[in-house]
Amino acid sequence: MLPRVFDMFTQERQALDRSHGGLGLGLTIVRSLVALHGGTIEAHSDGVGTGSEFVIRLPGLAAAADAHAVRPAEAKHAARAAATGRRILVVDDNADAARLMADALAIVGYDTRVVFDGPAALDVIATFQPHAALLDLGLPLMDGYELAEQFLAASAGRRRPILIAVTGYGQASDQEKTLAAGFDAHVVKPVDIPHLLTLLERLVSIAPTN
Repeated sequence: MLPRVFDMFTQERQALDRSHGGLGLGLTIVRSLVALHGGTIEAHSDGVGTGSEFVIRLPGLAAAADAHAVRPAEAKHAARAAATGRRILVVDDNADAARLMADALAIVGYDTRVVFDGPAALDVIATFQPHAALLDLGLPLMDGYELAEQFLAASAGRRRPILIAVTGYGQASDQEKTLAAGFDAHVVKPVDIPHLLTLLERLVSIAPTN
């Protein structure tokens, strides 16, 4: 199977009940994604019952060099200065995506908190008092629009957090809808972390520190 394992719809012989499932597309998709990143993938096995090893090689060193070129040391210092003393609340029911954003912000120096639904966000906002909140719009129990409305109501007469909508929809009409709902910015998924950091530098740095 090794010479053909990455070919579309290729499968080892299965029982009639197809207990192992699959369509023979997964490894083809993996190879395509690796190729798009300029990499290669190989498969190795010592035989039936011994398992398989897949080796992916990507040009990571060149990518790292490009990242440093795009964001020089001066920009990193500016990002850390903007982050000092600033608290960011991340609200997303996708736990991996939420933690990824929070980790990226924490590396720069933001104090982050992660929750996975609207009621949990309302529970922590009074004690955490975020300077900015990244709100997924497709939240369970209470969507991002309703949560933003609750944040605005709870902040009446005092400092409110900068509200940033995080959504898979990026048309002009979608951005107009979030701005009309009281959001300060609109970020499209998958989130471009460098763009998000630049946005926060601009918006959060002008917010009061208290």
